[in-house]
Amino acid sequence: MNTIKTCAALAALVPSALAMATADVRVVHASPDAPNVDVLVNGGIAFSNLPFTGVTGYATLPSDNYNFQVVPAGAAAPVVIDADAFLESGLTYTVAAVNTLDSIAPLILVDDNTINPNARVRFAHLSPNAPAVDIAVAGGPVLFGNISYLGVGDYLGVAPGVYDLEVRLAGTDTVVLSVDGVELSGRTVYSVFAMGLVGDENAPLQAVLSVDAVPTPGAAALIGLGALALGRRRR
Repeated sequence: MNTIKTCAALAALVPSALAMATADVRVVHASPDAPNVDVLVNGGIAFSNLPFTGVTGYATLPSDNYNFQVVPAGAAAPVVIDADAFLESGLTYTVAAVNTLDSIAPLILVDDNTINPNARVRFAHLSPNAPAVDIAVAGGPVLFGNISYLGVGDYLGVAPGVYDLEVRLAGTDTVVLSVDGVELSGRTVYSVFAMGLVGDENAPLQAVLSVDAVPTPGAAALIGLGALALGRRRR
C-alpha cells in the first residue's frame, strides 16, 4: 500500500503550513514499466511504495520551492526523476511520473477541484504508445476529442449517473478500450487517466478513475481514495 509519510522532511514542513499560505500536491505513477517507487520531497520520503497506476492522496505543504525525486521503493538509487517545482499558494497539483522507465519524466498538472451540483470530470492521456483518442459515451457523443499523449481535456460537467464509456481512435468509431459502468456522483470531481501500453500484456492500456474531491459541509474535501482501473483494451 502506498502511504504518506508523516515523519522526516514532509512532517517537518506541515506544522509551518498551518501558519502560512499552502498548496496541495499528490503523485500519480503512470510509468508502465517502472517498479513501485518512493517519492522524496526535499530529501525526505513523502510517498512510499507507490505502484504503477497508483494515485496518492493530497498532501498540504507551505507554498514554496520544492525538490521532487523518484527512486525505486526501498532504495536510495537510482534517482529516476529529479525535478524542482514551485507550489503556488491556493493551488492544487498532480505530479505524474510518465513515459517508460528509460525516458521517465514528471508531468505537473494544476487541478481544479471546485465542487458544483454535477459531477466534474477531466481526462488525461498518459499512455506513451497510444495514438490520439476520443473519449465518448458508448455508441454516443464524444466528451473529450482528439487528446494526444500528455494531453489533458478541460473539466466537463456531467449529470450524475452510471455511464458506459469508450476510448476511440481520434475522429473514428474504432473502439480501443471499453470502460463500462462508470458511476459518477454529483458534487464530486474525478480524473480519468489513460495508462499502460497498447499491445503489452504486462501493463495493458487501461482507464484509471481517481476521485479527486467530494463535498463536505461548507467545503470541498480533498481525499485520497486512490484509483480504480476501469477498462481493458479491446482485442
